Amino acid sequence: MKQLMLTVLLSLSLSLSAQQKQITLEDIWSNGTFRSESIASLRSMNNGYDYTVIEFNEGDSEIVQYEYKGMTKKGVVLTSGDDEIPDFSTYAFSEDESKILIGTKIRPIFRRSRIGVYYVYTSKAKSLVVVDSDPIQSPAFSPNGDKVAYVKDNNIYIFDIENNLRTQITSDGEKGKIINGLSDWVYEEEFSIVRAFEWNSSGSHIAYLKFNESEVPMFSMDIYGKDLYQYPYTFKYPKAGEKNAELSLHLFDVNQNSHAKVKLPEVDYIPRIKWMNEPELLTVQTLNRHQNHLKMFQVNTANNSADLFFEEKDDAYVDIHDNLTFLADDDFIWTSERDGFNHLYLYNSDGTLKRQITTGNWEVTAYYGYDSKRDRIFYQSTEQGSTQRHVYSINTKGKRKTLLTPESGTNSAQFSKQFYYFINTHHSANTPYQFTLHLARNGMQMMMLKDNKALKNRVANFEMTPKEFSTLRVGDHDLNMYMIKPLDFDASKTYPLLMFQYSGPGSQQVGDRWNGTNDYWHQMLAQQGYIIACVDGRGTGFKGRDFKKSTYLNLVKYETEDQIEAAKILSQRSYIDEERTGIWGWSFGGHMSTNAILKGNDTFEVAI
Repeated sequence: MKQLMLTVLLSLSLSLSAQQKQITLEDIWSNGTFRSESIASLRSMNNGYDYTVIEFNEGDSEIVQYEYKGMTKKGVVLTSGDDEIPDFSTYAFSEDESKILIGTKIRPIFRRSRIGVYYVYTSKAKSLVVVDSDPIQSPAFSPNGDKVAYVKDNNIYIFDIENNLRTQITSDGEKGKIINGLSDWVYEEEFSIVRAFEWNSSGSHIAYLKFNESEVPMFSMDIYGKDLYQYPYTFKYPKAGEKNAELSLHLFDVNQNSHAKVKLPEVDYIPRIKWMNEPELLTVQTLNRHQNHLKMFQVNTANNSADLFFEEKDDAYVDIHDNLTFLADDDFIWTSERDGFNHLYLYNSDGTLKRQITTGNWEVTAYYGYDSKRDRIFYQSTEQGSTQRHVYSINTKGKRKTLLTPESGTNSAQFSKQFYYFINTHHSANTPYQFTLHLARNGMQMMMLKDNKALKNRVANFEMTPKEFSTLRVGDHDLNMYMIKPLDFDASKTYPLLMFQYSGPGSQQVGDRWNGTNDYWHQMLAQQGYIIACVDGRGTGFKGRDFKKSTYLNLVKYETEDQIEAAKILSQRSYIDEERTGIWGWSFGGHMSTNAILKGNDTFEVAI
């Protein structure tokens, strides 16, 4: 009898231990149960065979050099373990890698801007010198590495490293009035730039933008810090329709210590400046306030002339990007939606179109660069479906296309200099992040760096159901959708429906990728008997120019209509309880969920 009882208890114990766990909020947000591993942010070295990373060793910060092949450690380049080297959190090499710019005491200002104290370490002399004893912004080596340009108190300075000499090259900078060499809040937020100055290839000139925000209205924002009471932070902030900062472009001749204002036609925005390979030639991109007409000017420093040589127009708006590479002869590679999808183009140095490089009803979603030795362009695209991402290479004639990452899901690459290797980050809805090393010429995998196998094993212990990807016909469009159902889903029963969306212009939520905390929360809700659905409506990205820009001048109208209509269509399914339908989102998605319940209160019972 005792043996029988023991057998029963053992069987029951094994049965209970084999049951899958239920996800808790603590698992998602506090216990780190689903935390994934990543690899360190690395920087390729000039030889293309090695890279460096910051590592922390017993409290010291170190720049450590590794070899791509085999990922073997070659040595420590710099360490704060040396008495004279302070702890640092960021670094940059000079072009010849003989000097290192290290950043200490870094603190954020806005979304992208930072301020800190910087030093230059010279490897051969093993010497360290402070760039400026005060906190500075956006330091940048000159091309030959003998100087550092930076911004302090809205003025541009040049630091001569060998002579330990600092020269102030602008003097009219003043908070709330004049900004030299840095973007204002609008440019940082809307055009994703902070540094607004650039060295030319010879180091003889610096091109910089000057923002005059004297007439821009002041805005006050309460900051809730560690103190009991909030405090006001005031800055210049133009609301819609109000006056923007006045903008001008200037050239500084380093050798002559002289300034010249570039004569440009009246412009509303200058979102990008970039020097060509010829050191006397600068390209300047301008936009009108409606942002539907981009012009590119070529500025000659010899005579300060500005000639229009390229234009891009759109009935809605032109997206600003950094996908511009000048070849040796100053022909250039550019991405554009001019044929209805984002593709690669090759232009002559005079701005005339030479050829379209990629074509098709799919989008180039990332441009990684150009290998001039092998005539290969590397890019990421949606060629295998708008929810997929794969990495390819192609030549400038649009021939010899090579798929480098065939595995389905989402692939993104980080290439070494010289384009010998790339590290691929692969993930999908069912596969956590995997990091692999590949040869760039053919995509051959050399080694697995991290596979997050431990996370995958942990996930397998929990109740989860795979996402079901499909499309939903809403009006004249097939909208991408995924659905998560309860593990014990029974089509003869009815379930409450919670829809998730973001819906912002050019965004995407329905992708074959590993999504992290939101997915675990959705899985937790599925455990409680909810069905989760996510639909990317009109205005979202990666399905062509017309689909993305259909919401132009009607923001939130079509997005809201699509979410309401999608909910109505889904509610017609026998297993959806149409009396229990909700919608949620964050940021723009929160704005959208509010609109959805206000305009669709006969469809949605709740909005978050």
